[in-house]
Amino acid sequence: MFKHILLPTDGSALADKAVIKGFGLAKALGARITLLSVVPEFRMAADESFAIPVSAQLKGRYEKEVAARAAGLLGKLQQKAAKSGLKADVVTVGGDLPYQQIIAVARKHKCDVIVMASHGRRGLAGLLLGSETVKVLTHSKIPVLVVR
Repeated sequence: MFKHILLPTDGSALADKAVIKGFGLAKALGARITLLSVVPEFRMAADESFAIPVSAQLKGRYEKEVAARAAGLLGKLQQKAAKSGLKADVVTVGGDLPYQQIIAVARKHKCDVIVMASHGRRGLAGLLLGSETVKVLTHSKIPVLVVR
Protein backbone atom coordinates (compact mmCIF):
# COMPACT_ATOMS: atom_id res chain seq x y z
CA MET A 1 0.00 0.00 0.00
CA PHE A 2 2.06 2.99 1.24
CA LYS A 3 5.82 2.64 1.01
CA HIS A 4 7.06 6.10 2.02
CA ILE A 5 5.35 8.30 4.62
CA LEU A 6 5.98 12.02 5.09
CA LEU A 7 5.52 13.19 8.68
CA PRO A 8 5.61 17.00 8.91
CA THR A 9 5.85 18.43 12.40
CA ASP A 10 6.02 21.81 14.08
CA GLY A 11 6.96 20.32 17.44
CA SER A 12 3.52 20.79 18.99
CA ALA A 13 1.86 18.11 21.10
CA LEU A 14 -0.81 17.68 18.43
CA ALA A 15 1.79 17.18 15.69
CA ASP A 16 3.60 14.67 17.92
CA LYS A 17 0.42 12.60 18.11
CA ALA A 18 0.27 12.46 14.32
CA VAL A 19 3.96 11.51 14.14
CA ILE A 20 3.41 8.64 16.60
CA LYS A 21 0.41 7.44 14.54
CA GLY A 22 2.62 7.71 11.46
CA PHE A 23 5.24 5.54 13.16
CA GLY A 24 2.58 2.91 13.83
CA LEU A 25 1.40 3.02 10.24
CA ALA A 26 4.96 2.74 8.94
CA LYS A 27 5.68 -0.23 11.18
CA ALA A 28 2.47 -2.01 10.13
CA LEU A 29 3.18 -1.43 6.44
CA GLY A 30 6.96 -1.76 6.48
CA ALA A 31 7.18 1.77 5.05
CA ARG A 32 10.00 4.30 5.09
CA ILE A 33 9.58 7.60 6.97
CA THR A 34 10.69 11.13 6.24
CA LEU A 35 10.32 13.61 9.10
CA LEU A 36 9.92 17.23 8.02
CA SER A 37 10.26 20.59 9.73
CA VAL A 38 9.39 23.77 7.83
CA VAL A 39 11.00 26.84 9.35
CA PRO A 40 9.83 30.37 8.56
CA GLU A 41 12.06 32.60 6.45
CA PHE A 42 13.78 35.53 8.14
CA ARG A 43 11.82 38.77 7.71
CA MET A 44 12.53 42.32 8.85
CA ALA A 45 10.29 45.31 8.59
CA ALA A 46 12.27 48.20 7.11
CA ASP A 47 11.83 51.09 4.72
CA GLU A 48 13.97 54.00 3.51
CA SER A 49 13.68 55.84 6.82
CA PHE A 50 14.32 52.83 9.02
CA ALA A 51 17.19 50.41 8.65
CA ILE A 52 19.04 48.28 11.14
CA PRO A 53 22.75 48.08 10.38
CA VAL A 54 23.08 44.65 12.00
CA SER A 55 20.38 43.00 9.87
CA ALA A 56 22.88 40.52 8.36
CA GLN A 57 23.93 39.49 11.86
CA LEU A 58 20.32 39.12 12.96
CA LYS A 59 19.53 37.02 9.92
CA GLY A 60 22.53 34.76 10.54
CA ARG A 61 21.64 34.32 14.19
CA TYR A 62 17.99 33.62 13.33
CA GLU A 63 18.92 31.03 10.72
CA LYS A 64 21.36 29.32 13.10
CA GLU A 65 18.80 29.19 15.91
CA VAL A 66 15.89 27.87 13.83
CA ALA A 67 18.18 25.28 12.22
CA ALA A 68 19.32 24.13 15.69
CA ARG A 69 15.73 23.97 16.95
CA ALA A 70 14.61 21.94 13.91
CA ALA A 71 17.63 19.61 14.19
CA GLY A 72 16.88 19.02 17.88
CA LEU A 73 13.20 18.37 17.24
CA LEU A 74 13.78 16.04 14.31
CA GLY A 75 16.69 14.32 16.05
CA LYS A 76 14.50 13.38 19.02
CA LEU A 77 11.81 12.03 16.70
CA GLN A 78 14.41 10.14 14.68
CA GLN A 79 15.60 8.47 17.90
CA LYS A 80 11.99 7.55 18.81
CA ALA A 81 11.60 6.02 15.35
CA ALA A 82 14.80 4.01 15.79
CA LYS A 83 13.56 2.70 19.16
CA SER A 84 10.44 1.52 17.33
CA GLY A 85 12.59 -0.29 14.77
CA LEU A 86 12.05 2.30 12.04
CA LYS A 87 14.55 4.21 9.95
CA ALA A 88 13.61 7.86 9.50
CA ASP A 89 15.21 10.45 7.26
CA VAL A 90 15.00 14.08 8.34
CA VAL A 91 14.48 17.16 6.19
CA THR A 92 14.39 20.83 7.18
CA VAL A 93 13.30 23.45 4.66
CA GLY A 94 12.61 27.16 4.89
CA GLY A 95 9.46 28.80 3.67
CA ASP A 96 6.71 31.19 4.63
CA LEU A 97 3.97 28.92 3.30
CA PRO A 98 4.49 25.58 5.07
CA TYR A 99 1.77 23.77 3.11
CA GLN A 100 3.64 24.44 -0.14
CA GLN A 101 6.89 23.16 1.33
CA ILE A 102 5.18 20.04 2.71
CA ILE A 103 3.77 19.19 -0.72
CA ALA A 104 7.06 20.00 -2.47
CA VAL A 105 9.06 17.77 -0.10
CA ALA A 106 6.53 14.95 -0.50
CA ARG A 107 6.93 15.16 -4.27
CA LYS A 108 10.72 15.52 -4.21
CA HIS A 109 11.19 12.55 -1.88
CA LYS A 110 8.54 10.48 -3.66
CA CYS A 111 6.38 10.04 -0.58
CA ASP A 112 3.07 8.34 -1.29
CA VAL A 113 1.18 9.58 1.78
CA ILE A 114 1.37 12.56 4.14
CA VAL A 115 0.29 12.06 7.77
CA MET A 116 -0.68 15.27 9.57
CA ALA A 117 -2.59 16.43 12.61
CA SER A 118 -5.67 18.62 12.67
CA HIS A 119 -7.54 20.47 15.40
CA GLY A 120 -10.78 19.65 13.61
CA ARG A 121 -12.05 23.22 13.72
CA ARG A 122 -15.24 23.81 11.77
CA GLY A 123 -17.39 26.69 10.71
CA LEU A 124 -16.16 30.23 11.27
CA ALA A 125 -13.24 29.18 13.50
CA GLY A 126 -11.96 26.85 10.79
CA LEU A 127 -12.42 29.51 8.13
CA LEU A 128 -10.72 32.28 10.09
CA LEU A 129 -7.94 30.28 11.68
CA GLY A 130 -7.40 27.90 8.80
CA SER A 131 -4.69 25.31 9.10
CA GLU A 132 -1.75 23.99 7.20
CA THR A 133 -3.47 20.60 7.16
CA VAL A 134 -6.50 22.00 5.34
CA LYS A 135 -4.23 23.73 2.84
CA VAL A 136 -2.30 20.51 2.22
CA LEU A 137 -5.59 18.62 1.79
CA THR A 138 -6.79 21.24 -0.67
CA HIS A 139 -3.66 21.42 -2.81
CA SER A 140 -1.99 17.99 -2.58
CA LYS A 141 -2.41 15.28 -5.18
CA ILE A 142 -0.71 12.90 -2.74
CA PRO A 143 -3.05 11.22 -0.25
CA VAL A 144 -3.22 12.87 3.18
CA LEU A 145 -4.09 10.98 6.35
CA VAL A 146 -5.45 13.37 8.98
CA VAL A 147 -5.04 12.55 12.66
CA ARG A 148 -7.37 14.37 15.06
